[in-house]
Amino acid sequence: MVFNVLLYTSLAIFLLGLIYKISTWFSRKIGISAKNITTSERILAAAKGILGVIFSSKILILIKVFMLDVVLQRRILKENFLRWFMHMLIYGGFMLLLLMHALDDVITVSLFSEYYSTLNPFLFLRNLFGVMVIAGLGIAVYRRFVLKVPRLKTNAMDHYVIIILAVIMISGVLLEGTKIMSHTEFQNMVENWSGLVDEKEIRVLESYWIQDLGVVSPNVKGPFDQEVLAQGREIHEMNCADCHSSPKWAFTGYTLAKILNPIALTLDRAGSSNVLWYIHILACFFGLAYLPFSKMFHIIASPISLLVNAVMEKDKSDPANIATRQAMELDACMHCGTCSLRCSVIMAFEALGNEYILPSEKMPFLKTLAAGKKLSRTELRAIQEGVHLCTNCDRCTVVCPAGINLKELWLNVRENLVQRRYPEPLVLSPFSFVRGLNREKPAPDEYSTPLETARQAVAGEFDLLMEQDRHLSLKDGKLEGLGQRPEDNTFAYCFGCQNCTTICPVVGNYDNPEKALGLLPHQIMCCLGLGLIDMASGPRMLWDCVTCYQCQEHCPQDVRVTDLLYQLKNLAVKNVGKALGENPK
Repeated sequence: MVFNVLLYTSLAIFLLGLIYKISTWFSRKIGISAKNITTSERILAAAKGILGVIFSSKILILIKVFMLDVVLQRRILKENFLRWFMHMLIYGGFMLLLLMHALDDVITVSLFSEYYSTLNPFLFLRNLFGVMVIAGLGIAVYRRFVLKVPRLKTNAMDHYVIIILAVIMISGVLLEGTKIMSHTEFQNMVENWSGLVDEKEIRVLESYWIQDLGVVSPNVKGPFDQEVLAQGREIHEMNCADCHSSPKWAFTGYTLAKILNPIALTLDRAGSSNVLWYIHILACFFGLAYLPFSKMFHIIASPISLLVNAVMEKDKSDPANIATRQAMELDACMHCGTCSLRCSVIMAFEALGNEYILPSEKMPFLKTLAAGKKLSRTELRAIQEGVHLCTNCDRCTVVCPAGINLKELWLNVRENLVQRRYPEPLVLSPFSFVRGLNREKPAPDEYSTPLETARQAVAGEFDLLMEQDRHLSLKDGKLEGLGQRPEDNTFAYCFGCQNCTTICPVVGNYDNPEKALGLLPHQIMCCLGLGLIDMASGPRMLWDCVTCYQCQEHCPQDVRVTDLLYQLKNLAVKNVGKALGENPK
């Protein structure tokens, strides 16, 4: 009765969680591309897309991807053999245990009419699959805590997955071992299944089970006469063998039973089998109920992501289906860190310490963003920096074992974040190049608004400084705020020949460059020479610079013009962060 209540409760929670998760794929909106698409439109588009794939040649692509990427985990194998082996052990062993053992009344019984969990080969296979999972968990712990794979971040959810699986597997092995040596279990088997009533026959059978099958009895002790054992074997074969193979085939449980043999009677009197049964069942049911709400949900979402991305095309697929796919991809992420290991801006993470620069760490945040949860300005600042530092090199997408189109996801989310009217100086830098290439996606005013917001934040009191005489002190011949290398102070060599301004392609692009750019290159060098570092950090010229280095190459005084503009950009960004009182780290 208790078992049925727990089973149906956990199944109900699992199904409700599954329905909820799938519903979020059609309701949550990632970025600006999904904001005008309704849930009903996305459901209809998904149904149409599924039917279109099933009744087309694309079904062959699905079969291929299912076999190679879902079953054989080809993408993981390409990256790392040890990780692939670990994944195959855990995923393969757990799924086989689920189908053959946990769901044996539904699946195994229907396939094998004479199935009993205590018969071979089922007894042996259950142990084999359990060892596979335990070995896989051992490799997982080794990789995370001994090898310490670079940029593989371990969070609370990762600990939960390892712990819950370990509890399920270890309690299962302990349960099997205590049942093998339990005299109470032997008595229950005799009463309920053997049909024996003669005390002498029962005693003979018990002797055989003690000698050959590992039972520990408080009443009967060896050594036994060979004739008694022969009679016991005969009774066993007549009454028990049809549903009970030798427990030696359960190699993990039998080995444990031999190890615990000295305390077997104490464990039996304490009802250890019942205690372990409840621990095992509760752990299984808890894991099942919590699966849709945990990282383990990727065992459902990741295969779907691989299949969906295999048949979808960016320029041809329905925008509604792309919006649904991107919401689903957030659940498909397994937080494996492969994308972070290949990220081309990893040095920015090393320098800044902002974890949101790493692709794998952006994914949990995007789940929070898609769920509509409120974010602090510090969190928003950090994720904006992480998204804008991305160069869209597409390395993360290529190596993702779940097939997530990360490059397209970053492009979409980037625009959603910049529309929040929070000043992000990186939109003025070369890192916003990809956004410029995709400027036709947002409306014209939506594209320009964050640029103006960032310029105003960076410029600060630039207009006021143009009218005032505000200086910073020179210390030991060097301007405070800039770097302390000799080349960082080469502005002092400038004598205003304007060669840098004359050769600049950005200046030549405007009819009235001073009005458009605020200050020209030679004027910025002049500001630095006068100690007007705040003024030099404000003009638009810094952010429109294309870093062609022509100004620096043509300077007769060898002033490092382009390098100094870089220094001023960095200083301006730092000043914005200080003004807002936030630290993205």
